[in-house]
Amino acid sequence: MTPSLTAEAPTRGTPIIEGRRGFSESVLVHVFVIVPVVALVLAVPLAWGWGLSWLDVGLAAAMYVISILGITVGFHRYFTHRSFVATPALRSALAIAGSLALQGDPITWVADHRRHHAFSDKEGDPHSPWLHGTGPVGLAKGFWHAHMGWLFEADKTNADRFVPDLLSDPAVARISRQFGIWVAVSLLLPALVGGLVTMSWAGALSAFVWAGLVRVGLAYHVTWSINSICHMIGNRPFAARDRSANVWPLAILSMGESWHNLHHADPTCARHGVQRGQIDISARTIWIFEKLGWARDVRWPTTKRLARLTAERSS
Repeated sequence: MTPSLTAEAPTRGTPIIEGRRGFSESVLVHVFVIVPVVALVLAVPLAWGWGLSWLDVGLAAAMYVISILGITVGFHRYFTHRSFVATPALRSALAIAGSLALQGDPITWVADHRRHHAFSDKEGDPHSPWLHGTGPVGLAKGFWHAHMGWLFEADKTNADRFVPDLLSDPAVARISRQFGIWVAVSLLLPALVGGLVTMSWAGALSAFVWAGLVRVGLAYHVTWSINSICHMIGNRPFAARDRSANVWPLAILSMGESWHNLHHADPTCARHGVQRGQIDISARTIWIFEKLGWARDVRWPTTKRLARLTAERSS
C-alpha cells in the first residue's frame, strides 16, 4: 500500500513551483484545451441537423462516465485525498480511467489539486476566482482564470513537494509516463468502434467528433465549473476555510463533485453529497467497490463530524 499523503500535509521545505513548461509542452496544452472546446461549441448547431446518431450518443455517454469517474473517484477522492484504500488492480484502473479525460496525467493533476487545497482561495491556489478583486471586472477576470485561464499559465506545480507518494508508486508513475497513449486511446477508441459498427469511415469520423472531442469538451467544462462556479456562488451549510459552495445543477454531470462545500470542510470524506436529496454518483461507485472487496477503509461521513461542521458554520 502506498503511503498516505493529502493536501493538508504536503512535503515541506521545497518550493511550490518546480519550473515552467517548455514551448512544445505549452503548445500541446493549448491544443488539447482549445480543440475539444471548439468542437463542443460547433457541435450544438450540428446536432440539430445531421451528424449525430444514437451510436454516437451511446459511445459518448459511456466514455464520459468512465473518464469522469476516473477523475472524481480516482484522481480526486482516491489519489488526492486517500478517501479509501484500493486494491492494486483498482488503483491502476482508476489512474487509466482518469487519464482518458485528457485533463493531465495522474501525477500532474493530483499535484495541482493538492496545491489548490493547501492554499484554497489564497495566494498560491492555482485556480482561485478570488485573486483579482471583488468588483465586476475583478470577478470576470477571476472566473476566467479559475475556469480555464490558469491552464495556459506556464508554472508547474512541484511534484516533489505535493505528490512524493505518487512519484514513488511504480504503477502510477508508469501510467503517468504513458499519458500520450491514453490520450490516443480516449480519442481513437470511439472512432474504431463507430467505424466497425457502421462499417464506414463516416461512422468512424462521427464517433471521433462526438464521443471523442465533444465528450472531452463537455467533461472539461463540468470539471472547470467546480473550480470556478463552485467557489463563487451556491449554498455553504458547512464550515470551510474558503468560499467553496454547493451548486446543485451540476451534481449529476459532475458525479457529485458540485457538493463542494462539504468537500472543502472535510476533504478526505468519501461522500460529498450528505444532505437529503444530494445525489453523489461517485460516492455510490466507491460503495460498490467496497462491496466488491476492491476498496476498504472508506472514510464515510459520520453524524458527529457533520454536526460539528454544521455547528462551526453557525457560530
